[in-house]
Amino acid sequence: METMYAIVKTQPKVGAEYTTHPLPQIADNEVLVKVKSTSICGSDLHLYNWDAWSASRVQVPRIMGHELAGEVVELGREVTAVAVGDFVSTETHIHCGYCSACRHGFPEVCMDLKILGFQRNGVFAQYISLPQDVIWKNHPSFPREWASIQEPMGNAVDTVLAEDVAGKTVLVTGCGPVGLLTIAVARAAGATTIFASDVNEYRLNLALKLGATVILNPEKVNLVEYILDATHGDGVEVLLEISGNVSALTDGLRVVMHGGRVSLLGLFKDGKVPVNLNDEIVMKGVRIYGVTGRKIFATWYKTSQLLSSGRINLDPIITHKFPMAEFEKGIQLMSEGMCGKIMLLPPQ
Repeated sequence: METMYAIVKTQPKVGAEYTTHPLPQIADNEVLVKVKSTSICGSDLHLYNWDAWSASRVQVPRIMGHELAGEVVELGREVTAVAVGDFVSTETHIHCGYCSACRHGFPEVCMDLKILGFQRNGVFAQYISLPQDVIWKNHPSFPREWASIQEPMGNAVDTVLAEDVAGKTVLVTGCGPVGLLTIAVARAAGATTIFASDVNEYRLNLALKLGATVILNPEKVNLVEYILDATHGDGVEVLLEISGNVSALTDGLRVVMHGGRVSLLGLFKDGKVPVNLNDEIVMKGVRIYGVTGRKIFATWYKTSQLLSSGRINLDPIITHKFPMAEFEKGIQLMSEGMCGKIMLLPPQ
């Protein structure tokens, strides 16, 4: 049996292994992709740490990872959408196409969703098999590291562009990799003032490079007082919550102006958040959007065109690159918050 190298969650506990794994076989409607570059997501850290969120979703063993840039090397008999040699990325959410959510045009929240690296083997490997209908073709000249980051950037695009942000004041809470991408998208989309908050000074400095106007560490400054003073008591027109931190959300809601908008992407522990619905949402007429994944494939078109336009430069967010065998270094940096986006390069 042919084998490949992969990062595998082998046991239901903290950790993962870089080990050999059988080469994936493709079905008639699938393609085999040789992985050229991949990147670590915050959800990969959850899986590595085997927290309750991951343990409820994953059966081991499981190849981790879902952010991909690669080359098609083999086609199933029914595949017509791509060709051998195509430079591709992939939509992470593999949808059924038949449930009521899919048939209503919301495949990103499919009721039988399979997510790469969680319910299906992922991309932290030399090769992966994928259905042709989740493949995204990249232009051959596109940087492979940027191609890999399109997937998480799509989350940022939908978070920012749930409504127009042009000419508006924005608060981004949480400056991890997706928060940084959110800042870059908000700047490219015309936001005039972007407040960025985090307790991590390293990532706040990255936020400035990605386009934040003002950086705020809520451990050092009263965020509510600062923003209300800076906006003459009005507050911000848009809150983009990426952190999954209860204090960040409650402070953010306090500074959203009357008639403002909130997009929620961060996931909160146990999903339990005390919120004053009466005063902070209902009586202020605040609109709230829950964002999960990307719209398939409308968001991919927006993301690709934003990057191709030159309005966004992803180089500042790519802070580290490691051979896939050294993935533990990336996990450690993610745990410490001392990184932007970390690329993993499989053996070629």
